[in-house]
Amino acid sequence: MKTFKLSRELKIGITTIITIVAFILGFNYLKGTDLLTKHRTFYVKYQNVSGLMKGNSVTSSGLTIGQVDDIFFSKSNNSEVIVELIISNDLEIPDNSFARLLSSDLLGSKVIEIDLGDSKTYLSSRDTIRSDIAMSLQEEVNQMVQPILKKAGSMMSSIDTVITAVGLVLDVKTRANLMTSIESLKNTLANIENIAYSADTLMKAESNRLAGIFANVESITSNLKQNNDELTRIISNAATITDTIAKFKLSTTLSNLERSINNLTATSDKISRGEGNIGLLLNDDKLYNELEASSKQLDLLLQDIRLNPKRYVHFSIFGKTPKSSFPVSSDTL
Repeated sequence: MKTFKLSRELKIGITTIITIVAFILGFNYLKGTDLLTKHRTFYVKYQNVSGLMKGNSVTSSGLTIGQVDDIFFSKSNNSEVIVELIISNDLEIPDNSFARLLSSDLLGSKVIEIDLGDSKTYLSSRDTIRSDIAMSLQEEVNQMVQPILKKAGSMMSSIDTVITAVGLVLDVKTRANLMTSIESLKNTLANIENIAYSADTLMKAESNRLAGIFANVESITSNLKQNNDELTRIISNAATITDTIAKFKLSTTLSNLERSINNLTATSDKISRGEGNIGLLLNDDKLYNELEASSKQLDLLLQDIRLNPKRYVHFSIFGKTPKSSFPVSSDTL
């Protein structure tokens, strides 16, 4: 059997081809492109791709799904930059998704984040994804720090104004007054310290008396505690007494009082109308005048009897009673 032998030149050619293929595959693998894996190509249009480079990652929901394969200007519009993306997995991209260019770190490195939409229609390979540019981390930090810097500048200006005002206010006279006030405050604190010392001394001197007072208070509270049942009984009796008073025939008493007041009112009305003796006496001037005249005449008669008793009464030693000018009855004698 005849043996087939490869020539030296053929062996060198095959080895060279294998080496070139391995180099190409390894180089693309190191760049993140696996030539042996099926991939899709998409395009995104941006106005500015500062910091974006070939080989930067393409992510979605935090996972790397591809990389940037190429960056070039649009032939129809030089102000647009077209970024070519290679997606190396089977992720379906809805047609209302966005390719957002954002910073991955403070150094300005860029990545493209695919923000998946909710459409049921999906993009095909070599379609264009809508673009969106997010602020960089540095821009976000600047946006947050800028108001703080403005406030700090305003605060420094206010502090400078305050310092200037304080310098103008604290002249020689004001500083002297301030020192005087501090000295007065020092004296006040010393007086307070003396008062506290005196109070402490008094407390020590009267400690026995205070102890006695506290002992008496404790004894009183103890007695109250021991006589708690008695106090409860007294309070209960007081409540019973008040209930008894409340249940007393108060309504009857009030009714009788009302009836008496009504009678008194009726009597007063009769008197004011001139009814009855009292009413006539109070309201009849003629009767009042006659009574007054009779009273005067009676008074004159009594005075005359007292002054001239013989004119009205005569006595005889012989038992004969002479005629009197004024008849006297036995009742009068």
